[in-house]
Amino acid sequence: MRNVIVTGVPRAELALVDQLTALGVATVHEALGRAGYLGPGLRPIQDGTRAGGTAVTALCWPGDNLMVHAAAEQCQAGDLLVVTTTSPCTDGMFGELLATSLAARGVRGIVIEAGLRDVAELRAMGFPAWSAAISAQGTVKETPGAVNVPVSVGGQIIRPGDAIIADDDGVVCVPRGEVSQALAAARARVAKEEQTRKALAGGQLGLDLYGLRAKLAALGVEWVTAADEADPHG
Repeated sequence: MRNVIVTGVPRAELALVDQLTALGVATVHEALGRAGYLGPGLRPIQDGTRAGGTAVTALCWPGDNLMVHAAAEQCQAGDLLVVTTTSPCTDGMFGELLATSLAARGVRGIVIEAGLRDVAELRAMGFPAWSAAISAQGTVKETPGAVNVPVSVGGQIIRPGDAIIADDDGVVCVPRGEVSQALAAARARVAKEEQTRKALAGGQLGLDLYGLRAKLAALGVEWVTAADEADPHG
């Protein structure tokens, strides 16, 4: 790893990120062709919160949050801090004091592929957080890492300035250069789902709406009566 702090990174247009955020993680993930989802291992510490922003990344050594402090300096209003480690870690690398510092800079939340702590305090102050673990185990500040370099979280590459959207369903990353296209695709999906919702609310079954009866038949599924099933030999 090259120990660097990259400054002045270009960011996705925040107004577009905000519009994308309003559509939600699941919709954006599907609109991207089921791409960008950071996996079920990242869970929110709060309920009913949706956050979106531009990524500032921090790559740390396990059990060491030195580079989280370094990343705070690179954060600006509208950012969302993304933290991961060079190998798996569940230590509480982030808590209320760091959140206070980030909130003062206009940071919209944190996604951390490690542990965090001070959960009650984070909830009380309304600082959104998604993490892989919750742990009271603290960390040291001894080992250099990197800030604003590409990182891998949940098998997805996140680059500084990418759009990050997080809600109760998890976290999704949209590459900086694809935000406009993702927004258009997500809006089209929302419109299509609204028509589907109306049909389902009107009593139509998904079996018919999605043409699944023919698919079941093609797969060899048969409809039989309970009487036939009870006495298959007649």
